[in-house]
Amino acid sequence: MMFNMEAVLLVGGQGTRLRPLTETTPKPMLPLAGIPFITHQILRARQAGAEHVVLATSYKAEMFREHFGGGRDLGITLTYAVEDEPLGTGGAVRNAAEHLRGDGPVVVLNGDVLGGLDLTAMVRSHRRQDADLTLHLRRVPDPAAYGVVSTGPDGRVLAFAEKTDRPATDQVNAGTYVFSRPALFSIPAGRVVSLERETFPALIAEGRRVRSLRDDAYWLDIGTPAAYVRGNCDLVLGRAPSAALHGTPGETLVMTGARVNGGATLSAGTVVGRRAEVGAGARLTGSVLFDDARIGAGARLTGTAVGRGATVGDGAVVEGVLLGDGAQVPPGSVLRAEAAAAG
Repeated sequence: MMFNMEAVLLVGGQGTRLRPLTETTPKPMLPLAGIPFITHQILRARQAGAEHVVLATSYKAEMFREHFGGGRDLGITLTYAVEDEPLGTGGAVRNAAEHLRGDGPVVVLNGDVLGGLDLTAMVRSHRRQDADLTLHLRRVPDPAAYGVVSTGPDGRVLAFAEKTDRPATDQVNAGTYVFSRPALFSIPAGRVVSLERETFPALIAEGRRVRSLRDDAYWLDIGTPAAYVRGNCDLVLGRAPSAALHGTPGETLVMTGARVNGGATLSAGTVVGRRAEVGAGARLTGSVLFDDARIGAGARLTGTAVGRGATVGDGAVVEGVLLGDGAQVPPGSVLRAEAAAAG
């Protein structure tokens, strides 16, 4: 089968900053508003016209296939490109390219960015300008932490500098790209390649048509504990857009089979997973409960994620902490992010 437009989703990272949650689940498979994070991205790609998505996997690769299969339930065709050894961002894209089956543009999405970028507009801009590569850019207050991109008045990319101490502009690489087939297949195969340090600078130096689309819509890298929890809450509150959610935004999202006992207070975008239980009088503020989690009576949670089957005892106070699957917090305990990091 030939596809007019395809996408590659980079989901091979280990998500070390989100341990212990990622010890059992790859970061892109962690739930965001009750469904695996990459479900939101797959459906964004489909919404923009992609008919086929290749998942570039590495860490716990089997979990992606087991959950999504061939993509039929999402109305799209999914294929899996597995890296036996990490190949870097460019190497992963090139490895995934071997599974592409069409001749149209290829959208590349990073597996840790939740965003509201209009992908349809980006693809349209790429086609209109007959670009070899189009980069999504956004302005940030601290560009030194990102790849900095200098552009001309017409949006042509003039220079790309990855994480420099002296950024020339506040425009940064936001992690979404559209490649032409020739540009994509110009990436060397079978070795470690960095898009940011090798591919992008090379395409610019060769005088290829590297264009940009600046869009300052909602954008969040969910790679840190605080950002992961915030992404969940922003989706529930309606601050972050998603092609996967169709309900009315509100203070909380309670999944099927969950039980919230009398007097419990849920607010600020809290998510209660399937079959999870919240005890009487508990107060949960901007927190995320995975499936089968248990929160005791009178417990207080703020900015916290509670892993699958984990338990927080009666009267415990937990703030800004990630609790792994099956973890147990004794009744009356006080656990805060600073103390957890020190321990």
